[in-house]
Parts: sequence; C-alpha cells; structure tokens
Amino acid sequence: MLRAPARWWSRSLSFRVVTNSVLAALAVFGVTGWLLVDQSTRGILEAKTQQSVSEASAVLEGMQASLRDADLRTSTVNERLTLLARDAASRGNVGNQYEVVITGPVSDITSAGVDVASVPEPIREAVQEGGQDLFTTPTSIEFTDGRTPRTGLVVGGALLAPGSGRYPVYFLFGMEQEEQTLQVVQRSALTAAAVFLPLITGLMYLISLQALRPIRAARVTSERIAAGHLDERMQIRGSDDLAGLGRSMNHMADELGRKIQQLENLSLVQRQFVSDVSHELRTPLTTVRMAADVLYDEREEFDVVTRRSTELLKGELDRFESLLTELLEISRFDAGAAELQVDDVDLVSLVAAEVAAQRPLADANATRLVLDAPEEVRCRVDPRRVRRIISNLLSNAIEHGEGRDVVLTIGANQTAVAVTVRDHGVGFSAAQAHQVFTRFWRADPSRQRTVGGSGLGLSIALEDAQLHGGWLNAWGRPGHGAQFRLTLPWDAGGEVGESPLPVVPAERRTW
Repeated sequence: MLRAPARWWSRSLSFRVVTNSVLAALAVFGVTGWLLVDQSTRGILEAKTQQSVSEASAVLEGMQASLRDADLRTSTVNERLTLLARDAASRGNVGNQYEVVITGPVSDITSAGVDVASVPEPIREAVQEGGQDLFTTPTSIEFTDGRTPRTGLVVGGALLAPGSGRYPVYFLFGMEQEEQTLQVVQRSALTAAAVFLPLITGLMYLISLQALRPIRAARVTSERIAAGHLDERMQIRGSDDLAGLGRSMNHMADELGRKIQQLENLSLVQRQFVSDVSHELRTPLTTVRMAADVLYDEREEFDVVTRRSTELLKGELDRFESLLTELLEISRFDAGAAELQVDDVDLVSLVAAEVAAQRPLADANATRLVLDAPEEVRCRVDPRRVRRIISNLLSNAIEHGEGRDVVLTIGANQTAVAVTVRDHGVGFSAAQAHQVFTRFWRADPSRQRTVGGSGLGLSIALEDAQLHGGWLNAWGRPGHGAQFRLTLPWDAGGEVGESPLPVVPAERRTW
C-alpha cells in the first residue's frame, strides 16, 4: 500500500511540495484550532464561573438575611432551610438555572430530584473549613428521578443560623448552554479545516505547477539536446529567477552546440586525414613492395649484410602494410561506414579453422593450442569479422603466453554464443582491463613485439564485436595470464541477455 506514495514521493517534486505544504498547513491549522478551542473553553468557563459565583453570592446573601430575620420560635431550623432551598431553586428556574443542596441539621435538603452525591467530597470539606468564602468546582449533576446526568458547576458557601450553627449551601449550575457554545466552536473549527484542506491542496498544486513548469521545460529541453536536437531552446518569459534559469540553459546549449560542432569538425578532419593518408600510401607502398619482393627473391645471391637487410625490409613492409590495412578499417568505423556481411556459419568450425591457421605461429613460440567446444554451434554472424576477432585474440595470447598452453572455449545459451581465449602468461592488472582496447596501448612499452602487431588489433576486435551487438571483455592478473571473452547474439544485431561463459577463469573465481 505504501509503494505507490513512496514512488510518487521519489519521482515527483510537485507531489513532495504539495504534501509538505499540506502537512505544514495541517500542523499550523491544528495548533491554531487547538488554541482557539482551548481559549474559547477557558473564556466560557471563566465567564460561567464568574456569573455563577455572582448569582450564588447574591442568593446566599438573601437567604442569610431571611434566616437572620426568621422567628425560630414558630418553626424549626430545618423547616426554615427547606423553605429557603425551595425559594432559591424557584429563582434558579427563572434566571440562571441552578439546583440547591443544603446540609441541614437533620438531613441534606435538595431541590426536587437532585442527588446529594452531585456535590463532590472535596468541596464539602473546603466549605466546612472555609468560613464565609465561596468555592467552585466542576461536577456531574445526578438526579434521583431518572433524568439524564448533565455537566455542571458547584458553588459552595455557608449559612449562619443564630444560635443553631453553620449550614453549608451548594448551588449546582447547569452547563448545557456553555457546552452547546463549545460544540459550535468545535464544529466551526472542523468545518473550516474540511474547507481549508482541499483549498490549500489545490492552491499549493497550482503554485507548484507554476514554479515547476520552467523546471520541467528545462528537463525536456535538456533531454532533446542530449538526443541530438542541438537547436532546441527554452522559451523565456519575464525576468525572474526562473527566467534566469532558462537563459542559463539556452546559453549552455549554445556553448555546447558550438563545442560539439568544433569537435565534429576536428574529428571529421582527423578521420579524413587518416583515410587520405592511408589511401595515398597505397601506391608508393605497392611500388616499394614490388621492389622489395624482387630483392627478397634474389637474397641468396647477396652478401650476408645485404641479404639480412633484404629480409628486414620484407618484414617491416609486411608490418607497414598490416598497419595501413588496420588504419583503413579504423577509419571506416570512425566514419560509420562499416557494414556486416551476415551468413549462417558454424562457430566451432570457424574457430577451429583460425586455430589451424595460427598453429605455425604457436609452434614457433612453443605454445600448445587447446580447443574446448561442442560439436556444432550455428549462428548468423559476419564470418570475416568474427575470424579477425579470434585471430587478434589468439595472436595476442601466443605473444604474451610465455610458451604456456592457450585454451579456447566455446559456449552457448538461449540468447548468445561466446568464445573465451585463455593464456597463462604475463597478464595485466585489473585497472588495465579496459585500456587493452585503447588504440596503440601497450601494457609494457619496453616489451618488443614478437608477432609484429600494429597495436590496433584489439581496438578493431572490439569494434567488430559491438557492430554485431555483442561484447568483448578482458580479465587479467600480473603473472597469472589473461582471458578475453567474445559474446555475440545468435543473430547479429539481436539482444544479448547474459553471456554463456564467465569472463573470470574458473580457477580464479574464488579470489
């Protein structure tokens, strides 16, 4: 039940603003309402108390005068007190209503139907010990004739009968009107809250929309700029802080567009330069290679120094031609002109063919190539590019494998196929795992290339894998070798859920 509000709270700024504003308004209104009801209650009770004390004091003075002037020889004190209680209660029925309880010499004298227990014991004790003072306390007026009890106020005093002693008198004033007044105040406060809450919610929502609309517009504009619409701009109205935000956003977009255009122009010039240089070098390279081939074919007739120079010239020309080929391929990737020639192939046969092609190089480096694969794994890929990836990975593994075994593993699952190439040579650190795909990067610059690579092989392999919609990952540890994992979708351009083979070798997964 709390997930939806929590999701709104985390995703919607307007929801947080409205919620916080309503909660703050509730707190303020609650405190204000409580103070209003409390002050009203206090004021009504104080007014009722003053009125009741004044009324009781006047009635008590009249009763005292009547009792003082009474001839007790013709009637008893109890009869006189009963008569005074009846007269006082009659007066209460006309004006400020109250009931009377008098503690007589024989028994308590009360107004008709009033329960003596309505007078609390603490005020009885206070009147007994308090002389001529008046005392008040809240009470519940009980009745002996079945009437419903009601909230009231007791005002207690005493009558002095000549020669007979002191008789406590209690006036029980009803609080019905005051309770009704308090109920009206409370209902008014609740009604005001019921009207105020929806009103403040709507107002805060409108205010939040007014404040957040430019922010949302800034978000939409930034998303469109990020999507490539560099000419997108915010509309500016007014000169307040939000308008300043819009102007800042537009200025940032202008500067960003200008910088991107500069970088695009620079990148275009760079890609064109590489492409032009590569193409222009083709013609002289062909001429030089023809001459070098002639010299290389006749090397046995040369002296030792000339023969060795011819052999070195042939090797370096091979490297130079490979570098030009890879530079042309990189320029195609940079220009976005690389395309796949997809075919239905058996990946196992493809890898096995490349292993066979690399075996002379492996034998020259005393390296054993091991292929661990199922009988057949058919998929739709570009065989030329996939074989070039495997060739680059194998040649690197042989060069850096220190003469130890190189193991190739092929696996497949429901969404992808994968090939891992594992060597046990020099390896590289975990921090260098992403750098190995950087163009011309070398883990150890002082180490001479024995295979003769150009430094672009792994970069091209990564581009080929990504062109298929796949991955090329690397794992390595110094002194423990390296493992490269190629993951491709079953059909080039499809989605890959999870690679069927781990990038970390099984014997190193416990690290």
